[in-house]
Amino acid sequence: MPDMLVKLYKVKEDPALEARLAANGILLKRAIAPDIQRITGFVRENFGDGWANECLAGILQNGCWIAVKDKKVAGFACFEATRPNYFGPTGVLESMRGMGIGKALLLRSLLSLRERGYAYAIIGWAGPTAFYEKAAGAIPIPGEEGESYGDMVQR
Repeated sequence: MPDMLVKLYKVKEDPALEARLAANGILLKRAIAPDIQRITGFVRENFGDGWANECLAGILQNGCWIAVKDKKVAGFACFEATRPNYFGPTGVLESMRGMGIGKALLLRSLLSLRERGYAYAIIGWAGPTAFYEKAAGAIPIPGEEGESYGDMVQR
């Protein structure tokens, strides 16, 4: 999977998407420390230990957005969890996919990176490249796939 590059100065808010989610009882919130166990538990159960660890790092750096429905986590998106200026990991509960939650979390995260002063962001080891191309105008970065994660103890 390639890393991808996003021009943050081109990313736009999507208030209509967020209004549609809110009308369906789905709220976007910045993750906060008192919810660490709930959020990382959700990520661990649905996406594995590695992503849960990255999510914890994101939360501790004020770099994680969550989607909540009926007081339960439905999705998450982290940034600056593994490396500065990186987006990811991100995931949405399988039963809630296709509603725009992933796109809304992505946009909130990218706009947060822009607020931190970045002009570009990197989506590390991007899985669904077509999604990122369409949602944020991301483009693949030429070179080795996923090499930014090459220094992990085990991959």
